[in-house]
Amino acid sequence: MSPIGNEMSTTGVVPRVDLLNGVDTPALLLNFDGLRHNLRVMSEFFAKKEAKLRPHFKTHKCCRIAKMQMAAGAAGMTCAKVGEAEVLVAAGVRDILIANQVVGPLKTERLMKLLDRDREVKVAVDGEPNIRELSRATTARDIELGVLVEVDIGMGRCGVAVGEELVSLCKFVDESPNLVFRGLMGYEGHAVFIADPAERKAQAQKALAELVRAKEMVEAAGLEVEIVSAGGTGTYDVAGVTAGITEVQAGSYAVMDGKYVSLRPEFVPALSVLSTIVSVPRKGVAVADAGLKSCTTEFGLPQVLVPVGAKVARMAEEHAILDVPPEVEVRVGQRIALLPMHCCTTINLHNEYVVVERAREKERWAIEGRGKVH
Repeated sequence: MSPIGNEMSTTGVVPRVDLLNGVDTPALLLNFDGLRHNLRVMSEFFAKKEAKLRPHFKTHKCCRIAKMQMAAGAAGMTCAKVGEAEVLVAAGVRDILIANQVVGPLKTERLMKLLDRDREVKVAVDGEPNIRELSRATTARDIELGVLVEVDIGMGRCGVAVGEELVSLCKFVDESPNLVFRGLMGYEGHAVFIADPAERKAQAQKALAELVRAKEMVEAAGLEVEIVSAGGTGTYDVAGVTAGITEVQAGSYAVMDGKYVSLRPEFVPALSVLSTIVSVPRKGVAVADAGLKSCTTEFGLPQVLVPVGAKVARMAEEHAILDVPPEVEVRVGQRIALLPMHCCTTINLHNEYVVVERAREKERWAIEGRGKVH
């Protein structure tokens, strides 16, 4: 059998909260069948594509899930911070891209400890000062570091605009001692949440065309561009078929959330937060014990999965205040389930997943990357 299974369980992904009385709350639930479904769908998409999947560890932050992704054909892992890369290296992952700039002596020293001739760790850069810093550190240790130059293709965050400055920076990397120019990286993040599929595709294609144009300019200057890394869950199916893109950094697809679920219906929301009603202070109002320290709200208030009909009105540090319609009964001690709107930041609040299979607790998985923000 495939390491990620073949089909969804008939129980779906909405947790049977009545069968989880042994789980204290708030708790982060991970539906095992939902996870396997999502990994299988993405794996099958990339199975015969020239581009490869390089999943983003920053979403689930769990080595068990990373190993499932690798077993399902991922080329390597992407991470956001040196701390996440340290976790992956300790777990035995051999091919890692830190898709951000590693700046300053403290982080650079930690990065150097991850470099090994039997392990490939790459970083992104977008300026000469950082390139000099990395070159000095690698030269002092007589070890090489693979480097991708980040291109701004519309996100307006880090990266260099397509043009001669970009070409010059790539040459600077190539000429810097002990640094190996590996290619380019860009992110069409401004397109991933566009609701209309046609418009999302059009905007993603426009951004990715800029990244491919950058590749062609750098190659015309005499440099080999081995890697062109891009993509996210919202645009994986655009980046994954764009000629010239070699790898896609999708992350949220593994567990999904309330923000993405309407945009990518081929994946299912495998993540939820189990909570307990701790107060019913008046008719139509209930208070649960999962607040902002258990579930983030930057993409909106979480949705109530169970009981159907209740809604989160607002969140406090330790509480979710629910609006409960007359036809829905709630009581103190009752379990409820919430769907987070943003999986990445919600997961970072928890130490472990309570993995649920066929409505019952299967096991607990550590979230080793939790809190690795440096």
